[in-house]
Amino acid sequence: MASLTTKQQQFLNSLTTEEINDFKTALLPPGRHPDLLNHRHVDLSLDLDQLATMKSIRSLGARCHTNLTMDSFLSEPTTHTHAPDPERIPAIEVKNQVKIKAATSNEASSSILHSSLRFMPLSAVGSLPSSDSLMRTIRRQRPKLCSDPNTRVPNNLRKTDRGEEFILYEDNEMIIFTTKTNLSLLKNCKHWFMGGTFKVCPDEFYQLFTLHALLKSVIIPLVYGLLIGKNATDYTKFFEKVLEQDDFEPASILSDFESGTIKTIKEVFPNIIHRGKLIFKHIFSKNDEYVL
Repeated sequence: MASLTTKQQQFLNSLTTEEINDFKTALLPPGRHPDLLNHRHVDLSLDLDQLATMKSIRSLGARCHTNLTMDSFLSEPTTHTHAPDPERIPAIEVKNQVKIKAATSNEASSSILHSSLRFMPLSAVGSLPSSDSLMRTIRRQRPKLCSDPNTRVPNNLRKTDRGEEFILYEDNEMIIFTTKTNLSLLKNCKHWFMGGTFKVCPDEFYQLFTLHALLKSVIIPLVYGLLIGKNATDYTKFFEKVLEQDDFEPASILSDFESGTIKTIKEVFPNIIHRGKLIFKHIFSKNDEYVL
C-alpha cells in the first residue's frame, strides 16, 4: 500500500496531543495501513460504505468521517464531550501486547501477564481490567490446535517429549494422562497421595484429579485425570482404568477429606491405611506434643 498522502499526513498532524491520546490505541489488524502504526493512538476502521471512521475511545466522544483515501471529510468532526484520559493509553497497550504474545508464542499465560505488566506506569494500573479478565483475553488469543475429530486431545499432545504415549484412557466423561514409565514407578511405590483441583481445569470438565507417589523421599505426580464430576462413580471409574494396567498394592493413601474420594478408596482398596488431610490439622493443633 502507498505511503500517506500529503492531506492524510496533514490531517494526522493537525490532531492535538489530547485528541490523539483520546483516540483508541490499537495495532492495526492485517491489511490496514502500516504507516498508521506511527500514530498508535489512532484506529482506522472501514464500514460497509467503505468510509474510514476515526473513533474516540468513549461512546460519547468525537468522530469524523472521511473517504477511503482520507483525501477529504465527508462530515465535519464533532466536538469532544469528555476530558482526555491519557492513563488509558498504557492500559490499552498492555492489552494489545498480551494479545500479540498469546497468539505468537508458547509462553505461559501467567508469564505473559507478568512480563507485560512489569514496566507499566503505576498511575495507569487503575485503568486495567482485572487479572482474571486479562487471563481470559490471553486464552482467547491462543491458536486453535489441530486435532483428530475422533479424539478430544490434539495429536501433538498425545505423546511425551520422549515419545511415550501419554493418553491412557479417553471418552466423553474422562481423560486419563500417564505413561508406562509412570505406571511402573507407581507400582513400586507403597505410599500414594491424591487430590483434585477445580480452578486449573478445562471448561468441559469439573476437576483435574492427580495421583502422586512417594519416591525416594520425594512426592511426584504420576497420573492425571480430567473428570466431569466428584461423585464416587467418577473416582471409581478413574481407579478402575488405572488399576487394570497392573497389580498395584499400595500400603497407604493420603487424600482430600472429600466424601466421594473416601468412599471409593474404601471400596477399591479395602485393606490399606487411608488418611485424610485433616490429620495434619490434628498434628499441628498438638505442636507441643509432636515438637513441630
